[in-house]
Amino acid sequence: MKTSFPIASSKSKPSLDMDEADFIRDRDADLPEEIMWEGRFITTKKRGRWEYVGRARGIRAAAILTIDEDPDGTTHVILVGQYRVPLGCFCLEIPAGLVGDDEGGENEAATDAAARELEEETGYRAEKLEVLGEFYSSPGMISEMFTLLKATGLTKVGEGGGLEGENITVHRVPINDLPGFVAQWRAAGHGVDVRVAMLMTPGYLD
Repeated sequence: MKTSFPIASSKSKPSLDMDEADFIRDRDADLPEEIMWEGRFITTKKRGRWEYVGRARGIRAAAILTIDEDPDGTTHVILVGQYRVPLGCFCLEIPAGLVGDDEGGENEAATDAAARELEEETGYRAEKLEVLGEFYSSPGMISEMFTLLKATGLTKVGEGGGLEGENITVHRVPINDLPGFVAQWRAAGHGVDVRVAMLMTPGYLD
C-alpha cells in the first residue's frame, strides 16, 4: 500500500509516493520517556538510547520571514542580531519568539505571538501574517516544533530592540544582497541561524 504526501509549491504540485514499509520506526520508539531534568523553559528527556531536549510547559515557538518592499519594488528582508549565550557569540536570525510562555497564555495563537514578537524585536507591524507551516529545527536532538510565518505589508511603528536586556539589533537587507551580507557576518566571527538560509532559496518566497 502506498501513502501519498502532497508537497506545496507555487509552480507545481508533485507527490511523494512511498510504501508503508519504507517507514520503519526506531527500535526505541515505544520505550517509556524519562524526564532527566526540567527547568522553566526546557526539559531534558531520555527514551532508550536517545537523549533530547523539549520545551517545558507546552511552550511553542513562532518564526517570521519578514519582507519589506520599497516604492520602487526593491525587496528587503528584516533580520535581527542578538548575543546567544549557548553559542558564545552574536547570531543573525529571523525574528522569532515563544508562544504561550506567559502564565495564562497557554492557548495563545501563533499569529498573535508572531505579531507581538515582530513588533518588539524589529519595530515593524505587519498588515498580513501568513502561516507557512510547522517545522522542526533539529529533530535529532530537539523535539520543539515552530510555526513559520511570512510577514508583509510592514509599517515602522517603533525602534525594536526587544525587551530590556535583549539588546537586539535590526538589519534591513536587500534580498539580492543577502548572501553577501551573511558571508560578511560569518567572516566577522558571528553565528547564522539556519532559517536565514530559507530567505536565500530561489523561489521560496514566491
